[in-house]
Amino acid sequence: LIIGASAAALQKNVSVGNPTKVELTCKLDEHFDLKNPQVTWKRGSETISHTSKTQNSWTIQLTISESSQLGSYSCILKGEVEIIATFHLQVPEIEGKDRPIITYEGDLAVMVCKTEYAPMAWTWYMSNGTELVAIDTSSHTDKFRLKRQAANINRLEILKLTKKDIGVYWCEAAFRLGSSKKSFELRVLSIIAPLKPFVAVVAEVTILVTTIALYEVYSKRKEGEREFDQIEQL
Repeated sequence: LIIGASAAALQKNVSVGNPTKVELTCKLDEHFDLKNPQVTWKRGSETISHTSKTQNSWTIQLTISESSQLGSYSCILKGEVEIIATFHLQVPEIEGKDRPIITYEGDLAVMVCKTEYAPMAWTWYMSNGTELVAIDTSSHTDKFRLKRQAANINRLEILKLTKKDIGVYWCEAAFRLGSSKKSFELRVLSIIAPLKPFVAVVAEVTILVTTIALYEVYSKRKEGEREFDQIEQL
């Protein structure tokens, strides 16, 4: 829906995981007075004829049967101003936590992936330099555990964490028209890491108390020396 000239570059993502028919429509808002615009649909630089037209809307119908037909489709309206509205047809993206996952040795890490539509299969990987190594959860049940909460949600648990588990993990959702990936960064801290601030505070307090005690001893000694000097003078 085009509501005004300020929306001169509209963008919209459209998730397409399986072969299907798609209808894309550009429609002018009834309050937006763009007189007699010339409308062209394009995929990249290729011009596409629209299949239906009304006074304020233009539509194309697509049959998406393979991944090469995904991509960007734009309707270009030329009048007093030029307006471009683009639809990005793509396989469903994976939703997941973007911040690093921080936990401690001996604990467990949980990674959850979610998609708009259910994929055909889920696969988890661990980065090994520039390569991705598939995680075989069936033969490492004491280390990895998969929980499928729903067809479009997949959860990986890494048990008994050690420093060797630090790294980047990936989940992949496979659809008929392609696949999507999502990365997770895992950081594993030593179990004494939370104690470090406490130890630092205790050390500072100890130094302060020791300094005060030494100062009092020094002050008393100086006072004793002054009294001894006074007695000698008498």
